[in-house]
Amino acid sequence: MEYSKQNQSVIAPPPDHQIESPDLGESVTGNDRESLTWRSSEPLLKLLNVTFRWTALSGIDGITFAIRPGEFVLLEGRTGAGKTTLLELISMELVPMAGDIVLERFRISELKPRSLPAYRRCIGIVYQDLRLLEDRSALENVRLAASCEGNLPGSPKMRALKALARVGLSHKFHSLPGELSAGEQQRTAIARALVNEPLLLLADEPVSNLDGETAAEVVDLLRSVNLAGTAILVATHQHERFELCRPRVIRLEQGRMVED
Repeated sequence: MEYSKQNQSVIAPPPDHQIESPDLGESVTGNDRESLTWRSSEPLLKLLNVTFRWTALSGIDGITFAIRPGEFVLLEGRTGAGKTTLLELISMELVPMAGDIVLERFRISELKPRSLPAYRRCIGIVYQDLRLLEDRSALENVRLAASCEGNLPGSPKMRALKALARVGLSHKFHSLPGELSAGEQQRTAIARALVNEPLLLLADEPVSNLDGETAAEVVDLLRSVNLAGTAILVATHQHERFELCRPRVIRLEQGRMVED
């Protein structure tokens, strides 16, 4: 399976595997037509016996799993189980003390500093605290992220407008984060994470602070993103809210993987 880094798209299997996404009208692929996702024979992301310790009693130990293109995966566990630490290792905010991480063509143990921006462009991140710039509009928050990628067609502003429209915020381009509802802020963060067309979307507790109706809307949005071909890894302690996505579930307890 090949990946085109220039347009961040996945080269699809033969036409007999093609199906249409009912949400976005985009072509997605897969053998499981119920879930409308597809699996490549080659993993997009591999964690190989990854260990990171904050203290003797906190961190993660010996985590090994793989995520394939188009998968929707939940990383489930209680507070302190190591979910956020694992996402920060994948995004290279932290570096493993032992083990290795392979994302697309990059291996962290061999990654040179000049290759770090290219590695990170493979990933979109929705932080638990969102990290929106309070003095910038929704459009400016997304445009700033878009300006970090110069190899995609369209200007940063045009791509930001398109990303906000994709998450249903066409009418909120010029609103500051403080003028948005909690759900709209979450959608803005998702638009920012998607604007550079990542192969993998990481989301840290994206519905934990939302009411039931708003959480369902965000989950439906993430499902639509996944149906369009983006692999998604969500850290959550509320797996029941994601049942519609029919995810694979990886469970952590005290820094160790106990179920996959």
